[in-house]
Amino acid sequence: MSKNPTPLDRVRDFEREQAMKLSADERPLFHLTPLVGWMNDPNGFCWYKGQYHLFYQYHPFSRQWGPMHWGHAVSQDLLHWTYMPCALAPDTAADAGGCFSGSAVEMPDGRLMLAYTGVQPAGTFRRETQAQCVAFGDGTDFEKSLLNPVIRHAHLPEGYSEFDFRDPKIWREDGVYRMVVANRHAEKQGAILLMESADGLNWRFVTELDASCSEYGRMWECPDFFELGGRQVLMVSPQEMHAREEFHAGYGTVALIGSYDGKEHRFVRESVQPVDHGLTFYAPQTTLAPDGRRIMIGWMDNWETCKEAPRRHPWYAQMSVPREVFMKDGRLMQLPVREIKGLWQDDVRYEKVTISEETRLPGVHGRLMDLSVTLHSEGSACRRFTLHVAKDDSHYVQIRCDLARGELVFDRSHGGSHRDIAHTRHVKAEVHDGELTLRLLMDKESVELFINGGERVVTSLIPTPLASEGITFAADAPLTVTVEAHHLK
Repeated sequence: MSKNPTPLDRVRDFEREQAMKLSADERPLFHLTPLVGWMNDPNGFCWYKGQYHLFYQYHPFSRQWGPMHWGHAVSQDLLHWTYMPCALAPDTAADAGGCFSGSAVEMPDGRLMLAYTGVQPAGTFRRETQAQCVAFGDGTDFEKSLLNPVIRHAHLPEGYSEFDFRDPKIWREDGVYRMVVANRHAEKQGAILLMESADGLNWRFVTELDASCSEYGRMWECPDFFELGGRQVLMVSPQEMHAREEFHAGYGTVALIGSYDGKEHRFVRESVQPVDHGLTFYAPQTTLAPDGRRIMIGWMDNWETCKEAPRRHPWYAQMSVPREVFMKDGRLMQLPVREIKGLWQDDVRYEKVTISEETRLPGVHGRLMDLSVTLHSEGSACRRFTLHVAKDDSHYVQIRCDLARGELVFDRSHGGSHRDIAHTRHVKAEVHDGELTLRLLMDKESVELFINGGERVVTSLIPTPLASEGITFAADAPLTVTVEAHHLK
């Protein structure tokens, strides 16, 4: 350690010390966890200098939320991650209360710009405030601008908050830097603002793209804004949302799909859908892969339940599997990145077998698996199909399909938890052309369920003991199913 270590020096020294003590075997196989301590929102997700970079909200010194830093990891394939030194620590007047969520963009000179929310802590007669900051670097070390915060409350029209003003998502197009950033408006509640800059330092307010007006939550966080399949997507993470349509109450993720006039900077919302229907998914962020795919990753947790969740490891929380997002028939779809196939081994396939009472299929068991099940319901009297995973004599996670109603119930209430929290989700799951498809990705303590080719997704942590590896299939009348299981290495 240097004679006069900075806060960032101290974190990096702590990381080096902790890294020697931690076993990779204790971590998920292909979901990113923090090196040590606490993790929440993904930040700065980008392709830079030949690899993917993913930063994340990070409190290295505790498994509880604390003063926010930026953790950092890199990957060639989105599944195997190498930890990099902590990128940002709260160490200036502009971010003394924390370096909150943000994003990254490569500059014309080859440097990487990080845009993040700097929190100015509360003082005498003053509330905590939030503003936007930037830092520049080579992908490992970053220097914060002396002009921080570069976007202040004073840049905004009247009615917008200086207290709820965060999560900048930055990109560059037509030689100009643009940014969407979340704010809470005095009347319209959650709002997404568009800003622009020629140099990344001097910014101006352009417009408000959309606002919740208390319809989908009271505050919108972690915005993303991108073109996809001829449509424009504004993705937000609402707080304090009332249950409505397909949306559950509390913290959620929403895709606002519509059209965008880039000259007039006018977004017209045309449809709204949940990004994920699960129990633990929040604050997703996307990036473009070199081959043009739009890749999304989210925090696999929930603000309502994480504070009291058991701490089983030296680290707490993990990211979702990176997902390819695409448009189909006007709907945002998502599937695990195709790189997952590189983990497949010991493949097992059962083509159109008939099941009724609870059935185990040889070779189909475990907690590291990419499992696909196709229900061929045409001509069957079956009304209810049930899939149990992570099963033993007293535990299981249940996925129950009501084929007549077109509804799926995801239920982890028998997973071993005694906590008084939500354990079930009801999701639309309709039969198309006589078939319903389920794809379940399991990685030790988590499951991600993709319904009908990614039409809907359910993400959940599961508390079931790792030794619970059983998988069973059942139907209330004879039903033909095709099962394809890929164990993961």
